[in-house]
Amino acid sequence: MDIKGTTAAEIAGSVRDQIASGELAPRAGLPPVRVLAAELGVNRNTVALAYRRLVEAGVAETRGRGGTVVAAVPQLAREGVGAGVGGDCVDLASGNPDPTLLPDLLGAARRGEYSPPLYGEPAIDPGLDAWARADFAEDIDQPFRTLVTHGAVDATERLLNAHLTRGDLVAIEDPCFLASIGTLRLSGYRSAPVAVDGSGMRPDALRAALEAGARAVVCTPRAHNPTGASLTEERAADLRAILAEHPQVLVIEDDHFSAVSARPYHRVTPPGSTRWALVRSVSKFLGPDLRLALVAADAETTARLEARLSAGTTWVSRLLQHTARELLLDPRVHELHERAREFYARRSGLLVERLRAHGIEVPYRPDGLNVWVELDVDGRAVVAALARRGWAVRPGHLFAPDPAAHQGAIRVTAATVTEPQAETFAAELAAAVAELRSNAT
Repeated sequence: MDIKGTTAAEIAGSVRDQIASGELAPRAGLPPVRVLAAELGVNRNTVALAYRRLVEAGVAETRGRGGTVVAAVPQLAREGVGAGVGGDCVDLASGNPDPTLLPDLLGAARRGEYSPPLYGEPAIDPGLDAWARADFAEDIDQPFRTLVTHGAVDATERLLNAHLTRGDLVAIEDPCFLASIGTLRLSGYRSAPVAVDGSGMRPDALRAALEAGARAVVCTPRAHNPTGASLTEERAADLRAILAEHPQVLVIEDDHFSAVSARPYHRVTPPGSTRWALVRSVSKFLGPDLRLALVAADAETTARLEARLSAGTTWVSRLLQHTARELLLDPRVHELHERAREFYARRSGLLVERLRAHGIEVPYRPDGLNVWVELDVDGRAVVAALARRGWAVRPGHLFAPDPAAHQGAIRVTAATVTEPQAETFAAELAAAVAELRSNAT
């Protein structure tokens, strides 16, 4: 490589030029600071500053004694069919809702009045906006504005980017929603894992993350993915009290399961927070292909988010908004949501009961689509053993901000599980765990 320059900016620019031209490939090592400084005839601090700027820009990354290397595109785990599902395995891995509990999108799109919008028209469907404001008003007792984004992940990413810079620390649940881990890694934020128990984020862990300098908190108030935990009223009050000590911190609540959750919503955002957002996606109860989320936020945060959703460039399709409005106002869809709420709660509860009957303890009754199972053997080995028996689940380490954590856990999607499947799966899991224990002794 032929790195040139006498200032930090010139050296960093030379490295970036070589990366852009392909001379430096992803994961290629950069020369040690001392070596490059000697070659260029500059102070070592100049090269160190150049490397620091490259890391801050996401162009390079440090690997301790492994030195500084060219950054590669992160390989991120994703939800969905095919994610850990192979052959004829029963899919308890994908994290998907039950298709039979989703409404007819095409039918809804054809109903009501729809006029194709042109540039410059309002970004939000008036009927959807009215519904969202009424829905949020039931849970928010402070001034807010509403916006529509391309799903909850899009909302979270834009909200973080609106307030933070690369390298900032973000408090996220541990274990965590896969997409949140990906968002932080791709955007260059550092993660502050906050442990989760059956009542949600642990107060002591949140306090530690905030004292470490976290500038934002992303919290799932109910039906947490992957654990199924939901905040209790007492836990939410504890978290509010802690967050009240840090009014400058951005608080994002991802209430992704709102319409079909079996648990009430308990707000963690304290009244004194100056930067906050409550995000409610529709994908879990109207369909994953309806890429739309409703966002309520304070005035400044709304303005910053709105600037990234300019009506002249990237507004959310008004056709999608029309479809969502028709569904959300349809009494038949309300009835479907009631049925979905009952079915999902029954299925996850059934799975937990059958697991307990086979000696596998799940300490709380989860809400949502998934059940989190902590085991005393390696989770990846359990996943492989279950696959040989015809069952697909996900290993717990995928959901950890630190991949070294949760090595003994698995996540099981219970959204479509039947009673016979729950019994058979619990027996097979118990047998697989017993076999792995035996092999370890």
